[in-house]
Amino acid sequence: MLAMEWLLFLAGIILVVSILASRLSGLLGVPALVVFLVIGMLVGSEGIVGVYFDNARLAQAIGIAAMAFILFSGGLSTPTSRIKPVIWAGVSLASIGVVLTSLLAGLFAAWVLDQPVMVGLLLGAVISSTDAAAVFSILRSRSMHLKEPLEPLLELESGSNDPMAVILTVGLIGLTTNPDASLLSLLGMLVVQLVVGALAGYVGGRLGVGLLNNLRLQQEGLYSVATIALVSLIYGGTTVLGGSGFLAVYLAGIVMGNRDFIHKNSLVHFHDGLAWLMQIAMFLTLGLLVFPSQLVKVAGVSLAIAAFLMLVARPVAVFISLAASKISLREKVLVSWVGLRGAAPIILATFPLVAGVPQASRIFDVVFFVVLTSVLIQGTTIPLAGRWLRLNAPKRPAAMGPSLREHMSEHLVDVGLTDGAKAAGKRILDLHLPRELLLVLIERDGVHIVPTGSTELMVGDNILIAANHDYDAEHIRQLLI
Repeated sequence: MLAMEWLLFLAGIILVVSILASRLSGLLGVPALVVFLVIGMLVGSEGIVGVYFDNARLAQAIGIAAMAFILFSGGLSTPTSRIKPVIWAGVSLASIGVVLTSLLAGLFAAWVLDQPVMVGLLLGAVISSTDAAAVFSILRSRSMHLKEPLEPLLELESGSNDPMAVILTVGLIGLTTNPDASLLSLLGMLVVQLVVGALAGYVGGRLGVGLLNNLRLQQEGLYSVATIALVSLIYGGTTVLGGSGFLAVYLAGIVMGNRDFIHKNSLVHFHDGLAWLMQIAMFLTLGLLVFPSQLVKVAGVSLAIAAFLMLVARPVAVFISLAASKISLREKVLVSWVGLRGAAPIILATFPLVAGVPQASRIFDVVFFVVLTSVLIQGTTIPLAGRWLRLNAPKRPAAMGPSLREHMSEHLVDVGLTDGAKAAGKRILDLHLPRELLLVLIERDGVHIVPTGSTELMVGDNILIAANHDYDAEHIRQLLI
C-alpha cells in the first residue's frame, strides 16, 4: 500500500492533468467529463498506472456526494426569472419524459440483450435521466449559448430529473429482488420522494439564507464551511425522511441563489469551483471502476441501445412531454438532441451492483458505454445542431459579474448619514436596498472603506452609491436617512 505522501502526490498529479486536459477538451470541442473518465480509465487496473479499484459501494458514495454539490451549485446560479416561463415544461420533461424514456429504452434493451423484461426496464431506468454535470458544463461554457427558453429549460430538466430516475431504479431493483413488492409501493415512494424533497429544499434554502445572514462569523472563510455543512444537512436529512435529497439540494440552491445573503458573490464562486472538483473526483472514480476489456464485449449491443435512446426513445419522450407547451418544433428537436447522459446514469448503474442484482455487471458495462457514446456524439455536436436549427444565441460578454453589468450606465450619488438616519447602525445586507443601487465606497473618519454585505453603517459615514437613473438623489436619500 502506498504511503500517504505518495497518495497525495499522485492525487495532485491527477488533478493537474485533469485541469490541463479540461483546457485541451475545450479546444478540441470534447466535453471535459469524457476526458476525466478517460483519465480514470488510464489510471485504473487496465490502464497505464494500474491502480486496481472495484469498490462499487465507495464509487456510489463518492458519486452521490459529488452530485449533491454539483446540483446545489447549479441551483445557486439559476435565476428564477429564467426558469419561470419554462417551469411546467421542465417538470413535464423531468417526470413524464423520464418515465417514457425508461419504458421505451428498457423494452428495447430487453429485446437486444435477450434478457427478461424486468432486467431491460431496470437498465432503461438507469439511463433515463439527463445529467446535470454534463448539461451545466456544456451549456455554461463560453462557446455554447442557445436562444431562450432552451437553456433554462434544459438546465431545469437536468437538475430536477434525477429523483425520478433514482425512484424508478430503486423501485425496479425492489421488484427484481423482492417478489412481494408491488407497483403501488413504487408509486407511493415516488410521491413521498417528490413531496418531501420539494418541501425540504424550499425550507432548507430559506433557513440557509437566515443562518448565513445571522451567524456574524469573524472569518469569511468559515461561511464556505457553513454552506458545505448546509448542503450535507439538507441532502442527508431529506434522505433520512424518505425524500429526494437531489431534488432538495437543487431547490435549496435556487431558493438561496435568488435571495440576498452575506458574501453571496464569493460563495457562488466557491461552489462553482467546488462543483468542478466534485466533477473531477466523480468522473475519475467512475473511470477507475470500469474495466475497458469488458466494454469491448458489449460494444455492439451498447451502440444499438445508445442509437435507439438518442434517435427514438428521447425524441418520442420529449415530443409527448412537451405536446401541451408552446415550444416550437425546431426547439423540440434540439431538446431531443441535448439528452446528454453522464455521471448520473453511471452512478445509478452502481445500485444494481451493490444490491447484487443478476446481470448487474453487464448492466454497468452497457450503461458506461452508452454514456460515452452519448457524450462523444451528442456533446460534441450540440453547437452544430444549434446552428443547423438556427437556435444558437450570440456570444455573451465574457467575465463580467452581474453587479458590474447592472451598473454600467448609472450615476453616482453621495449620501451622508446624520443622527437618526434609518441606515445608521444597520448592516448593508439588512437594508434590503433595490438591486439597482450599489454601495461603492464609504468614507469614515477620513478612511475609505470598500463595503460588503456585513459592513455596518454609522452616523457620520459618507456613502458613494452607483444608482440606476430611475433613482434620483432625493429618492436614494429617503431610503437611507
